[in-house]
Amino acid sequence: MSDTERIHTDHAVTRRLGNWTTAGRFEVRTRYGQTTLDLRSPGLPAEIEVRLDLDRGVVKLLVPEDATIEHQDLRWSGRGQVKDHQAPAEASARRIRLVGRAAGSEVRVRRGGVAIITAMLSPEYVRDVRQAHRNGTYPTVDDPARTLEKAS
Repeated sequence: MSDTERIHTDHAVTRRLGNWTTAGRFEVRTRYGQTTLDLRSPGLPAEIEVRLDLDRGVVKLLVPEDATIEHQDLRWSGRGQVKDHQAPAEASARRIRLVGRAAGSEVRVRRGGVAIITAMLSPEYVRDVRQAHRNGTYPTVDDPARTLEKAS
């Protein structure tokens, strides 16, 4: 696998949106905070492992519509769950494995239009639109599959 991205959120909000990495492993530690990870980029490997260490935290995963989320290896204590209301009926080549522990926490999976809206309702999207306008390119936070080519 590729390099490992480490993200630590403590009593704060952390967002990683758009084409921000090519890593295949993520270590996310969230304590009384919220972390949003955009895993829709075509530059990411087909198999991704997200190692969670959550304590009363929320992790939002923005994933492709056909991605399969495996969370059998995630240990829970207290209340909490993985919310994936739009999970595909059949497994696909894109696989995201959640491992680690979660205490009184929640993992929310966002797909398709909901993932796009989640990305667009962030300060990072506004900065991306302004930068794209200055450079004459298209924004990529809302749709990481969009290339950075020049706008006509």
